[in-house]
Amino acid sequence: MARSGGCQCGAVRYEVEGEPVHNAICHCSDCRASAGAPMVAWLAVKAEQFTQTSGEVTTYTGKTGSQRQFCPKCGTGLFFRNEQFLPGLVDIQAATLDDGDKVAPQAQVQCAERLSWVTEINELPAFDRFPGG
Repeated sequence: MARSGGCQCGAVRYEVEGEPVHNAICHCSDCRASAGAPMVAWLAVKAEQFTQTSGEVTTYTGKTGSQRQFCPKCGTGLFFRNEQFLPGLVDIQAATLDDGDKVAPQAQVQCAERLSWVTEINELPAFDRFPGG
């Protein structure tokens, strides 16, 4: 499997070779704060499977030493590394894959921190586009 992806403005691009180690939605408060979203989908690959092919990223190092990398031009969150908890892995925000719709998550993690209303999200009204538009 070969996949590619990048940030919203196209300045940062990357490629991944081979099968991922895991693909999961994370509900932790750190991911929520970083992404400004209720959860984040991650595709984890071995560092040797990952190549950043263009652009530069900005790195934010968190309290626990984890590193979150994002595009300095458009702000798109891209990569996460934490050698203490995920040695040798690069977590890629799955929504940044060019074919992200073909990479369904296989699990949910950090569910102890999941927002309570997320479990009922399927009960909300759903619209193909903005309602009334």
